[in-house]
Amino acid sequence: MRPIIVPIDFSDCSLNALEHAFSIAKKGGIDISMVWVKQPQNPLPLLTEAGQNVDSVVKAEFGRLVEKYQPQLNDSVIEFKLREGRVSREIISEAEESNAFLIVTGTHGVSGFEERWMGSNANKIVSDAPCPVITIRGVINIGKDLKTIVMPVDSTSETRQKVPLTTMIAKMFHSEVHILVMYSTKVAAVRRMVEGYMEQSARYFKENKVPFKVVGVEVKKPVDDILNFATSVDANLISIMSEMETSVKNWWLGSYTQQLTNNSPFPVLVSHPKEFLSGSYGF
Repeated sequence: MRPIIVPIDFSDCSLNALEHAFSIAKKGGIDISMVWVKQPQNPLPLLTEAGQNVDSVVKAEFGRLVEKYQPQLNDSVIEFKLREGRVSREIISEAEESNAFLIVTGTHGVSGFEERWMGSNANKIVSDAPCPVITIRGVINIGKDLKTIVMPVDSTSETRQKVPLTTMIAKMFHSEVHILVMYSTKVAAVRRMVEGYMEQSARYFKENKVPFKVVGVEVKKPVDDILNFATSVDANLISIMSEMETSVKNWWLGSYTQQLTNNSPFPVLVSHPKEFLSGSYGF
């Protein structure tokens, strides 16, 4: 069974991400693999005292998490793994080796997941992961039911490829999807293309009995437009591709994907075009 990978450093943020992963695993009968990356230069000061063996402390902490969550997972298991090296590289390697279904990661914390994480490890994991990634900030209330998903659609052909995975999650949680049609130009041919992709997406949701709504927006500031809309519908998740049309990229601040994962007050699900080449989530 393809697991959900959750990077854990025992900060509140990473444990918040674990709660989010747990809700998906429980609904979908999916295994969870918690991963701690050992960094000799940062030996978990929040958990260890002088003279303590770091690995032993980490295993004990993981044992408590397994004891807490395993009884609630009827059809799946939760396990932990210890790795050593660069955080982003080790998380990506674990996802590759286990053929992971998903990575769910916090964007603040300690021990390699400090605030600078968003500018380094987070972006590397999101851009290089072999599977979709959900980023979730520590301030997000994961206790809310995942009832509303916002899915932007633009003029790139890849924009449709997030639809099957969005559908899968929507069906798990009986969510409603809001298709946000993003018009970034007045060129009629491009606008018709965007509308065509919206119609294909809507048809897929309808065929799979996923409730949805369609809303169009004239793009001014794409990240702000998406976040403002997500706020207006009290969204629980934003589903995007890791690539978007060039016209809505801000080369000074970084790509639209980086800006969303760095600043979104909602969990962000990022899918990659390469995932669909083999038909894993075929559209």
